[in-house]
Parts: sequence; C-alpha cells; structure tokens
Amino acid sequence: MLNRRHLLGVIVLSTALSLGSIASAEDRLPFDQAAFEAAQAAGKPILVEVSAPWCPICKAQAPTLARLKSEPRFKELVSFNIDFDTQKDLLRAFNVQKQSTLIVFKGKQETGRSTGVTDPGAIETLLEKSI
Repeated sequence: MLNRRHLLGVIVLSTALSLGSIASAEDRLPFDQAAFEAAQAAGKPILVEVSAPWCPICKAQAPTLARLKSEPRFKELVSFNIDFDTQKDLLRAFNVQKQSTLIVFKGKQETGRSTGVTDPGAIETLLEKSI
C-alpha cells in the first residue's frame, strides 16, 4: 500500500527524470552541415554525438557530457547530434555503425572517437582531444 511519502517520492522522481531528459536533449543541436563546416573552418573544437532516444548507453553518456560542456575549458566546444534512427546518410558520411558514438574534431581534423563508452574519465579524455 502506498502512503503519501511513497507517492510524493514517485512524483518527484518522475518529474526529475523527465526534466533530465529534456535538458539533455536541449544541450545537443541537430546536425547542420553548414554550421559544422563553419565550426571546422573557424578551427573550433567539435563534438558529434550519434544517439538514439531508446539507447541506454546514450542516456548514460548524457549527464557526463552535459557536465563537461558546462566547464569553462570546453566553452568553445560546438556540439552536434546525429539521430541514429533517422539520419542514415550522416551515419555513412561519418562512417558510424552504432549509436552511442562520440566523435571529436579540432577544426577539420578528427582527433578521436569512441563507441559505447560511459566512463566519465574516458569521455573527458576524448573531449580533451578537441581542444
């Protein structure tokens, strides 16, 4: 039997989870070829995230990526999201086979990539290759 405390806990947890998924979705810009090329031409650090809304690994990566993107050393990082389910042409262009793939660039040069990595330290090391 649920009492008020359990019910309140469920409501708070549900709200927190839904807000968390909204926040992580807003942190990622949909991939735009012109913006990507402009960031490359400007020599910006770039992160391309290949994700799917159903992917538990992508969801596990999101809090680490959000935290790192908010750090001052990554303030210039330009982040793009490619939807694994709907943007197959971009998957081919970036030679991506699986969701949860992270690719970093320093300008036009790809400097690293990982697939399925959720370890915060490994993600941080990958992002550092872009700056």
